Amino acid sequence: MKMTGASSLTLDQLLCFSIYSTGHAFNRIYKPLFDRIGLTYPQYLVMVVLWQEDGQTVRSIGKKLFLESNTLTPLIKRLESAGFVSRNRDREDERQVRVVLTQKGRKLQQDAQDVPRCVFEACGLDLDEVADLNHKLVKLRTSLENAADRTV
Repeated sequence: MKMTGASSLTLDQLLCFSIYSTGHAFNRIYKPLFDRIGLTYPQYLVMVVLWQEDGQTVRSIGKKLFLESNTLTPLIKRLESAGFVSRNRDREDERQVRVVLTQKGRKLQQDAQDVPRCVFEACGLDLDEVADLNHKLVKLRTSLENAADRTV
């Protein structure tokens, strides 16, 4: 695609719009899946991080999800109210809060096990295409983060 002025681009030529609208399409696929298990998409991401490694600090979870603690803390509190996690001060550094899965939170992983398969099937891509697209998106995110850091 030849780069021209923004005024001559159509909406579908804007990469940011393609990513934005694809995010909305993902949300339409995820919503009924998450309604069944009682989570929102951001809560699901927190749970995925904890299913990979239980007992992480809020800071560690936030770093992995690119979220600030003022956004993450209310999410975790709602997960705690639902009985999926508990929050405890770190014994070695009381400034840190550790998030630990409850038995109910560990069981939820079984209830959510079909989510990735359902989303993969909805994508209409084969495994290699999904892996390639994901690699390119991670590379794009890294480039954009680095560019944003340079402008600060």
